[in-house]
Amino acid sequence: MIDSHVNLHHESFAEDFDAVLARAAEAGVHAMLTICDKMASLPAIEAISTPRAHVWHTVGVHPHYADDYQDLTVAQLVAASTNPKAVGIGETGLDFHYGYSSEANQIAVFRTHIAAARETGLPLIVHTRQADELTAGLLEEEMAKGGFKILLHCYTSGLDLLRRGLDLGAYVSFSGIATFKNATDVREAARQVPLDRVLIETDCPYLAPIPMRGRRNEPAFLPHVSQFLADFYGLEAQEFADLADRNFFAVFDKATL
Repeated sequence: MIDSHVNLHHESFAEDFDAVLARAAEAGVHAMLTICDKMASLPAIEAISTPRAHVWHTVGVHPHYADDYQDLTVAQLVAASTNPKAVGIGETGLDFHYGYSSEANQIAVFRTHIAAARETGLPLIVHTRQADELTAGLLEEEMAKGGFKILLHCYTSGLDLLRRGLDLGAYVSFSGIATFKNATDVREAARQVPLDRVLIETDCPYLAPIPMRGRRNEPAFLPHVSQFLADFYGLEAQEFADLADRNFFAVFDKATL
């Protein structure tokens, strides 16, 4: 299994980082993509991915930090993405739930990331919360200017954004939220996604799946997500895991082992 979205530079992993990676390997998680939340984190993230063949990273700024990155340029993202281990742009997008950054600044930074994804050919990793209509509209508007690849990560949004994203060729990743008892909307979304567009992730250290809910999440918990979705789709566990791996390399085609 490949964990398509981890946050390995998070402070909660500082004390037992090597053990976290060892437990992941023991659980059958053979590779992972560690995500950039802000450019200031990039040196630490590169230090994690560079010496490890089974870890790649992304380049970008989470919408929570958009206010701090109004001077971010496409050229900066493109330059950072030349690192051989950089295989995606983001995570980026719109998050109007917490309001940590202004809506206008989030939109501007999102557009910068889209332009970088278009220029580099690397997939755009999209985070969206309480901004479905605007996210869909921006992706459609920008796609009309020139193509780029999209991954809707940790999908919890509605069916309209899902449909419009799929129409743009988007891949969709599901996290441990899919296992939560009350996450019927997430499972309905999963039902609509073609199997050749489905990825899996932990988004660790957040969102530990059932039966680990309430604990710090880590890549070793990915099999709980994978097994749940395999059962949901009526597939054998290894069949689904292999399918999700193929989909990962389809969208992150710069990644190699």
